[in-house]
Amino acid sequence: MSKREQNTLFVGSLEKGMRVLAAFDHNHTAMGLTELAERTGLEKSAAQRLSNTLHKIGYLNKDPETRRYSPSLKFLELANAYWWSDPLIQLAMPKLIELGRRFHERINLARLDGQEIVYVVRIPTQLTRFEAMIAGRRLSALTTSSGRAMIARLPDAERRKAVRTWPIVALTPKTTRDRTKIAAAIDDAAKYGYGLTQDESLLNEIGIAAPILGHDGRPIAAVQCSVSSLRWSLDKVKREIAPRLIEVANSFNPMKPG
Repeated sequence: MSKREQNTLFVGSLEKGMRVLAAFDHNHTAMGLTELAERTGLEKSAAQRLSNTLHKIGYLNKDPETRRYSPSLKFLELANAYWWSDPLIQLAMPKLIELGRRFHERINLARLDGQEIVYVVRIPTQLTRFEAMIAGRRLSALTTSSGRAMIARLPDAERRKAVRTWPIVALTPKTTRDRTKIAAAIDDAAKYGYGLTQDESLLNEIGIAAPILGHDGRPIAAVQCSVSSLRWSLDKVKREIAPRLIEVANSFNPMKPG
């Protein structure tokens, strides 16, 4: 028997319903019952009942012709509630906007969630691609500047375990798969105070990030900037952007629990 089954407060039907909501992402924006069942691991009949319930209470739209489900506007309220509840977002927003205006480049705030980073705030530019404007995107922590910046501030044993075991999801042909090289990049992040990547998530992109620490000294977020390597050299990024990112990140240290 699993720990979930032993927990008398755990509601299995609710967990299955949340599985249906979590099945939607940028690659799965509208799905029929068969695809929903495959994505969630549920029986088709269960997927049907849960999807219909979520449709009736307003969280899913249902196309009357194709009978495919998609997230509704009410779905967006879940993200809205998170932004209001996270005190760091409210404190950071003015400083992130100022950074965007100063460098005329994309600025992000990322949180570490398990073995991935999640962009919780994104300040785009006019040239930003749509997928890079949307908060909520998850990426492998090992291959992002934000992830490396935060992993670098973990205790040594946790850092080594992360480098050794956390997944690497390649998004470009140049995504680093060599864990020895990743370990060296994280060591550099610990030494210099910022994480750095090039061509890992997007080709011709340099990412740089500085960690925000919690009251216990553990990393809780990172202030990140993405620039085009066609306009910026690594040396210029290190010289001009890194000090300001570190200054902004340090202005929140230590971040008190919300």
